[in-house]
Amino acid sequence: QVQLVESGGRLVQAGGSLRLSCAASGRTFSGAAMGWFRQAPGKERVVVAAISGSGRRAYYQDSVKGRFTISRDNAKNTVYLQMNSLKPEDTAVYYCAAKIRRDYSDNYYLDEYDYWGQGTQVTVSS
Repeated sequence: QVQLVESGGRLVQAGGSLRLSCAASGRTFSGAAMGWFRQAPGKERVVVAAISGSGRRAYYQDSVKGRFTISRDNAKNTVYLQMNSLKPEDTAVYYCAAKIRRDYSDNYYLDEYDYWGQGTQVTVSS
């Protein structure tokens, strides 16, 4: 059974930092594109960051550029989202997602992921 399990979300003050982790089990995601999404109350789920299967290319939503960093550790089958200078508007449930295909390409994806985690709550207080 394939599972993506997010962790690291919690309540933090504005200006603080968090590192989210997404641990995969049931199969390896080495070489598969992965992404982080978030959904704020009353809003649609949107992509925050994405990383290619090769790990060489990444995408960031404009609102998080320069503050968030996506990375992956293939040996640990884990993808991370380092979030710095957090703002109240970053408050949301954060989800990780993965593609089935392991192509080790430089392509990242903004949608159409095959696997999803259950999410972890990030709350940023002002």
